[in-house]
Amino acid sequence: MKSHLIDWRTFVSSLILLLLVCIPLIIYPETGATVINAANDFMTSNFGFLYLALGIISFIFLIFVAFSKFGNIKLGSKTDDKEFGTFSWAAMLFAAGIGSSILYWGMIEWAFYYQGPPFGITPESDAAIPWASSYGIFHWGPIAWAIYTLPALPIAYFYYVRRTSVLKISEAVRPVLGRWVDTPLGVIIDVLFIFGLLGGAGTTLALGTPMIAEGINNLTGIPVTLGLKAVVMLICTLIFAISAYSGLAKGIKVLSDVNLWLAIFVLIFIFIFGPTLFIMETTFTSIGQVADNFFRMATWLEPLANLSGFEETKFPETWTVFYWAWWVVYAPFVGLFVARISRGRTIREMILGTMIYGTFGSILFFGILGNFGLYLQLTGQFDVLGFMSDNGAPAAIIAILEQLPMANIMIGLFTILAIIFLATTFDSSSFILAAVVQKKIQSEPLRWNRLFWAFTLCLLPLVLMFVGDLQTLQTASIVAAFPVIFIMALLGWSFIRAANQDIRSSKQYRGETIHLTKTDRSDDNE
Repeated sequence: MKSHLIDWRTFVSSLILLLLVCIPLIIYPETGATVINAANDFMTSNFGFLYLALGIISFIFLIFVAFSKFGNIKLGSKTDDKEFGTFSWAAMLFAAGIGSSILYWGMIEWAFYYQGPPFGITPESDAAIPWASSYGIFHWGPIAWAIYTLPALPIAYFYYVRRTSVLKISEAVRPVLGRWVDTPLGVIIDVLFIFGLLGGAGTTLALGTPMIAEGINNLTGIPVTLGLKAVVMLICTLIFAISAYSGLAKGIKVLSDVNLWLAIFVLIFIFIFGPTLFIMETTFTSIGQVADNFFRMATWLEPLANLSGFEETKFPETWTVFYWAWWVVYAPFVGLFVARISRGRTIREMILGTMIYGTFGSILFFGILGNFGLYLQLTGQFDVLGFMSDNGAPAAIIAILEQLPMANIMIGLFTILAIIFLATTFDSSSFILAAVVQKKIQSEPLRWNRLFWAFTLCLLPLVLMFVGDLQTLQTASIVAAFPVIFIMALLGWSFIRAANQDIRSSKQYRGETIHLTKTDRSDDNE
């Protein structure tokens, strides 16, 4: 099994931490939930500005890097071609970074903003409508993809330029921490990443599984029970386990391509057979609304909320801080994955491609799915808010799809798409988790290692689902994101330091593309 390639310190420490969190939650679910929720309230109320600051700084930093001398650095040697075509590359990074959550929130997020708008706007008023249609695009837009892309910089640089055979977060901060990476501190950094990813994965499963179960219920009449949700989760696990076992080119790439083509078909169908003009005009207006208020939305907190005369809405903590924390726990994973699939591209191509393709895809989903639901509500054709209040958001999503022509076919395709989206996120996750617990990666992590983490990703949410506490796992992942903020800062610093050293030593300051090989650079990593 080539077990000598496994970094057993990281492997075992991650499992121990997982058990230390899970066992008390299973034995004492109510007490555990209370403690974690209290920690979450403390973090978001007192340190929400740190999450927002990380988001806007990441965005500005990456734009600077893309158009600086660093943007010309090629990830690989002069002879390295792009490992994946643009379509497959965009499909894989989008599927890994988004998952089935975009089907959930893309369809229904506007309803929450319409009922509880930002900036003190009256709920369900005319003034709330533009924000309801635009805030989802903002939350899933450039800042989200900037947070994802930041870790990809040093990881891709070390893997393809400095030719290290290690795909680890700890290795990517070596230029700053030096030999401290080889101490327990390096293990702690990797374990925090793994724990955050497992928690973030629980959030994705918690959203995707009930929605898929509602789709199956609509098509077959099978009632939505814990048993059905468990079967859905196991089917998704089997799919992404097979995909992860098959590897990047045969499994993850093929599944991502199928996923993207199916998503395009569903979006085009709703666009054509839905309120086409309304969707186009509202989406276009929403893009302008976000562009016009980008920095206001990116920095808005409620510092005056506790003072007399100012009513606290909790909107920033409930939505923007939550989303930024969710992106942060996923960022090292998505960064690792984007880095792994970006051989042959320049750093500029990797940064701009990830941010542009990711944002464009999110705009399509929120613009088409969300505005279709908003149209039904505003015209009175279907009371989405009333149905959601009585039956829950997953059922409301399926009910919105029932308003389409050939509803059964579209609900079936939507349900299949949700399953594949969930699988593509998790096969990418298991691939990267396996890479993090290995000492060296030749081309891909060991197969048994990938398979182990595929089932481990499912096990924790499955157990907590049966004790009725997936919400606690979601909250725990947000708490786990707090230390990752500082790791993200180290990752950006490490990239600048390492790239500056190598460009200086190779004396390559100009040119369309900078090729830095292992012999071109200094070996000083301290």
